[in-house]
Amino acid sequence: MKLSLFVHMERTSAETPQRQLYDEMIELCEMADKGGMHAVWTGEHHAMNFTIAPNPFINLADLARRTSRVRLGTGTIVAPFNHPIRLAGEAAMTDIVTDGRLELGIARGAYMYEYERMLPGLTAWDAGQRMRELIPAVKKLWEGDYAHDGEFWSFPSSTSAPLPQQQPHPPIWVAARDPNSHEFAVKNGCHVQVTPLSQGEEEIERLVRCFKEARAQFAPEQPLKIMLLQHGYVAEDEADAQQAARELNRFYNYFGAWFKNERPVSQGLIEPLSEEEIAANAFFTPEMMRNNLAIGTPNEVITRLKHYKDLGYDEFAFWIDSGMSFERKKASLERFIHSVLPEFH
Repeated sequence: MKLSLFVHMERTSAETPQRQLYDEMIELCEMADKGGMHAVWTGEHHAMNFTIAPNPFINLADLARRTSRVRLGTGTIVAPFNHPIRLAGEAAMTDIVTDGRLELGIARGAYMYEYERMLPGLTAWDAGQRMRELIPAVKKLWEGDYAHDGEFWSFPSSTSAPLPQQQPHPPIWVAARDPNSHEFAVKNGCHVQVTPLSQGEEEIERLVRCFKEARAQFAPEQPLKIMLLQHGYVAEDEADAQQAARELNRFYNYFGAWFKNERPVSQGLIEPLSEEEIAANAFFTPEMMRNNLAIGTPNEVITRLKHYKDLGYDEFAFWIDSGMSFERKKASLERFIHSVLPEFH
């Protein structure tokens, strides 16, 4: 099982300058490259300081000049916000700039906050349908001379300019949760990204089972992979692990507030949550984080990840967004690279 890094610029207050956040993110990515991790993944989000990533292709192009071997992935492009011709060309150009290291992850998107601003009236169902139309169109544009007349996009015969360096095209990953999404991915020759968020073992097993069932049913021509994206923290000791659980609990409270889209937002920042509100939210608890996420001493994390490997996961993306200080993120990643990663080489 390959081990990768998943990272954004992130903040819940304006205390840290955004330039500093970018420099810190780049340092973590450079550590992943030098440390021998498989890939770096970063996503697409808009008008949210919680995860700052308006165009992951820009970040990956910059990382291409700062790294030498790590794969560079979009985790993920939001399908309804992208025209097929534009996405095909931008992805292909990024593949050239990264010297064939691009991994293209695509999703329907998750935040109604973004839907309201980018495509008012968009529903999660329609976003999923747009993703199902977008991906085959992008692949056809890479083949060239392709005309499209669909529900959401129409255009005369066109060819992606440029064409990607990787042939026939960069690996495509689909963010999937329900069985239909797994089936769509497999039928279209795409790998699958899944995240159980803060849910536990039952969800982790269900997601890989959906993928295996789709793969068995549709027998893809080429081998397809499944990646598990999960928050983690490699701790010095149990006290350090418990602190990480509290910090990630706070992160998930903010994630939940953004997802519900009910709280006031000013200057791209959600109205701060009080300690009382966090304590009263029974949906997320530090105990849940400690039990369900990849938090623990190196040996604990190794044991958990080997279990994921045994379940059938081909890649584990260590999700480092957490609301923690940069120093704590960096220390955790150093322990991950030095103590956990060698067990999977």
